[in-house]
Amino acid sequence: MGLISVAHARLTVGAWAAVTLAACAPKPAAVTPLVVFPPPPDTARIQFLTRFGGAEDLGRGRSFLDVVAGPGDEGPAAIQKPYGIAIHEGRIYVCDTRLPGVDVLDLRKRSFTPFQPRGEGWLGAPSGCFVDAADGRLFVADVQRGQVVVFDSTLTYVAAFGEGPEAKPADVFIEGDRIWVSDIGTASVRAYDRRTYALRWELPRVEPGAPAYLRQPTHIAVRDGRLYVSDGLLFTVKVFDLEGNLLHAVGTLGRGPGQFARPKGIAVDREGRLYAVDAAFENVQLFDVEGNLLTYFGGPYEGPGYLYLPVKVVVDYDNLSYFQQFVNPRFNLKHLVLVTNQFGPDKVTVYGFVEPKEAERGIP
Repeated sequence: MGLISVAHARLTVGAWAAVTLAACAPKPAAVTPLVVFPPPPDTARIQFLTRFGGAEDLGRGRSFLDVVAGPGDEGPAAIQKPYGIAIHEGRIYVCDTRLPGVDVLDLRKRSFTPFQPRGEGWLGAPSGCFVDAADGRLFVADVQRGQVVVFDSTLTYVAAFGEGPEAKPADVFIEGDRIWVSDIGTASVRAYDRRTYALRWELPRVEPGAPAYLRQPTHIAVRDGRLYVSDGLLFTVKVFDLEGNLLHAVGTLGRGPGQFARPKGIAVDREGRLYAVDAAFENVQLFDVEGNLLTYFGGPYEGPGYLYLPVKVVVDYDNLSYFQQFVNPRFNLKHLVLVTNQFGPDKVTVYGFVEPKEAERGIP
């Protein structure tokens, strides 16, 4: 794959029409200007779709779901300080460290529910979450509690696992028969049984300075037999096979394209492209399967479509219908990319990975 421009653009509908065929349908004046990455003359691959800050973005005025489903009755509520995020069957789950708990944004019902469990299921500092597609169980990694806490599809407490004297689980990911957990307290990545929660595997530990060494594994992703680990203190994303053998590393310390200053969340799409958040750059860098930089999107906050101390990124293929209304008519929406922001009005920013309806040059 060839590299493309790593510049970004914020274009009004009028400006977009000036550099393309006049194919854009007119938008109401209140709609946020079109934001695409990278700018023309390069082929746009990422389009900003919408954003969420709280209940008002689930049905007040002409906000997100007024377009899709009509007005609703939910009262005001807001995401306070988001970290991890998951999306499943029309629901967005946001780890809210200030709550502390999980904000549930139901796109079907247009409801906003701050979930703050008590008793056995208490949460102190929820940092990562994942929904098991098989049965809707919600897994929440909590660095303060030192465990991964499990709730069923009705948000009823089920179990907790992974405790230890130094445990600080930061992220959780389910793939195959394993529940993968990154732990910043023990600087390790472990795999637990998907049914019994018993420990099954741990990434082999090596001496400091060795290529496979992990110092602060904050975020993880697993796809196509590869384990991706974002290391916040080594300023890189390391890629392993599922036996623990290091395949390669992506990025180095620095402030240039393809480097990292404060690497955070990661995600991998079906084509093997790696999405890596950098909280210092306030963007998401996109790499091919070999680790070559393709482009980036976001950037310091200027308004909707940009980022403000971003943390986590997820890729989703199953909930496109809720966002199709926001896709420019020239594009086909391939999948969603959701990013959390710890500050600013846009606590969750939603992008679409798009391809032009007419054949154009760009990344495959």
